Amino acid sequence: MGLFGFIKDAGEKLFGSDDTASAPPPGSAAAPPSTAEKIAAANARAGEAIKTYIVSLQLAPPDLAVSFDGATTTATVSGTAPDQATRERILLAAGNVKGVSQVEDKLTLATPEPEARFHTVMRGETLSAIAKQYYGNANKYASIFEANRPMLKHPDKIYPGQVLRIPPQS
Repeated sequence: MGLFGFIKDAGEKLFGSDDTASAPPPGSAAAPPSTAEKIAAANARAGEAIKTYIVSLQLAPPDLAVSFDGATTTATVSGTAPDQATRERILLAAGNVKGVSQVEDKLTLATPEPEARFHTVMRGETLSAIAKQYYGNANKYASIFEANRPMLKHPDKIYPGQVLRIPPQS
């Protein structure tokens, strides 16, 4: 368990400033929602958007739960991951969402395994350069690419601020 930092303004855009609670229809007898209710509703929608994104990547365990706190821009992820690689991919998927600066890891593992390292992509970096840095061999970029699928669709499609999983060398 822990707290992982990410760059808030980098990543998939799932929600944003236009994500506000809707007001009741005109002429409705219901009282307008309070500011606290609007914030809670926006946080719930953001948490659900992050969870839906993780599910769309086919990473979600059956008991996955995601919450979001807009005040701290922190996503909290819980559930039981089948293995360390899936756990790390879930955390990366949640953290590489625009508007999320931290991910609190409350995931448990079905089978404990060694943890991978994480790398924040800098401007001008390539997967080959990152592989050379961590493994001493630029040709091992495919290991990093595979470790970050399905978030990465192509080895040349990385961006500054993106956090990548660097698996232990095999």
